[in-house]
Parts: sequence; structure tokens; C-alpha cells
Amino acid sequence: MIRVLFSARPDRWDEYEAPLRRAFAAEGLDVDLATSHPPETVDYIVFAPNGPVTDFTPYTACKGVLGLWAGVETVVGNPTLTQPLARMVDTGLTEGMVQWVAGHVLRHLLNLDADIKGQDGRWTPRLPPLARERQVGILGLGALGAASGQALAGLGFPVAGWSRREKAVPGITCHHGAEGLSEVLSTSHFLVLLLPQTPATENLLDAERIALLPEGAVILNPGRGPLIDDAALLAALDSGHLAHATLDVFRTEPLPPDHPFWAHPKVTVTPHIASETRSDTAAQTIAANIARSEAGQPLLHLVDRAAGY
Repeated sequence: MIRVLFSARPDRWDEYEAPLRRAFAAEGLDVDLATSHPPETVDYIVFAPNGPVTDFTPYTACKGVLGLWAGVETVVGNPTLTQPLARMVDTGLTEGMVQWVAGHVLRHLLNLDADIKGQDGRWTPRLPPLARERQVGILGLGALGAASGQALAGLGFPVAGWSRREKAVPGITCHHGAEGLSEVLSTSHFLVLLLPQTPATENLLDAERIALLPEGAVILNPGRGPLIDDAALLAALDSGHLAHATLDVFRTEPLPPDHPFWAHPKVTVTPHIASETRSDTAAQTIAANIARSEAGQPLLHLVDRAAGY
């Protein structure tokens, strides 16, 4: 019998209990799944940072902590967490992110806002650019960044990607290091931020780096709010250097009602909806990972504690 502790908000238990039980059964696992077990008997923890477990010390037999969230910045520094930590890489989450990114890049390419807001009786034809005439830059080439970049490449966009470590992703011109970041920024008409939040990435997009973007560029941030210096972003929008910013994540969430992003004519706010973990596909990911571990294989998607993701 494998004992799995579910540690998340109570409403998440209602959402995940049945999908997890189905997924464990499909993997042939004999699992005792519950929201409470004696800590010393727990084999695995299914974990969300806003759940009840904050001290992992009592879970002495725990073989792994499996996150329900893609981001791990709120838990990776927990000194009591000595067990292996696996972040969520979920097909449903990836598909949702690809759809949000592709939808908003196309929205800006075609200037759909002009049509949506401009139905005032005036006939004003225009010729939108083709995708092949506008480069997309993707900062972050993990599962979400790579999938989003490849989808955009499939639509005809030239796509350049940047990651802290050297990577090769089919369909994407990959860069890394300081020079690579400058190259991607200086050539990107649309810049998509899909980096993790770490001390090294906080305020990565500051005034100096925003200035490297071509005039009239658009920033899309479905990654993490602290990747951008908010004041520098607003200044670049006000000066006309940037045409627009579509933002899904923020330093404080929910975004305070008096924040200048809400009323700015060149900012689109979406309420952290770019992608959400889907219970059915996430449950399958968790069950498959536990099955690997029980078969003596290492967990997939393990977090590098030193790198912070």
C-alpha cells in the first residue's frame, strides 16, 4: 500500500480526489490517498504551496513531493524540504499556455483591438503584416516556452528563444548568455516572458533591457510578475517606445484596484488565466511519476535547488 498525502486547499481536494484515484488505478497502483496520514507513514506528498504542509521534517519516509503548480519559487527555499521535489509539467497546462500566447501574439499582429474598439461606422481598411515579417522572442525555453515558440513558428513567425543554459529546440533559434539575451531583445517585435522566478530573473526586464527592444515592440508576460520592472515598463509605454504590454501575472495578486496597469491605455490585464493546472491531466502526470518511482526510476521534472527551478 502506497500512502499519498494530498496537501492543498480544501476545494482542490474536491477537484482532484476522483481524477487522482482514476489515475492511480490506471497505473495499477494500490494507493491510500487522503488529506491526513500520520506523517511518518507518508510515501509521497501531492503538494500546493497554499496547502497545510509547510514543515516537511516529520515526513521521514517520504520519497518525493509532487507539486501541483508549475512554479516552485515559494517552496524551493524551504529548509525543511529535503525530499525530492518535482514540479508540475502537465499537458493540459502546456496546451492552455500555448493557446494564450498564440492568441495574444496574433491579436497584436493583426491589431484586432482596432476592430473590436473601432466599430463607429468608419470604413478604414488596413494591411496587417504577415507573421514571417515579425519576430517573436521567447525568454525561457522550458516546457511552456518551447511549446509556445514551436506553435508560433508553425504559424510562420521567426522565433528566437533565450535560456540561461544552452538548449536546442527544433524550429526555434536558441540563444543563451548575456550576448544571446541582447540579441533576442534587439530583434523581437513580440517578446514573451516564460522564465521562472528566481533571484537571477527578478527585474530581468529593466529599463536598460527594455530599451534594447525595437520601437513599437509588444511585451507579453504570462510567466511571473517580478520578471519585469513595473516602473520601467510604464515609462517605456508612456514614451511610445513600447506599443503595448499584455500581462497575466503581477507582483501582487490579485492586482490592486488602484494599480496604474488597470487604467493604462496600452496595457491589457488578464487575471492569471494564461494557463491553469487541469485536474485530469495533472493527476495522470502525478500517478505516472509515482509509478516510475515505485519501479526504481528517478522522478521526472525534478527541481534543481541551486538554480531555483
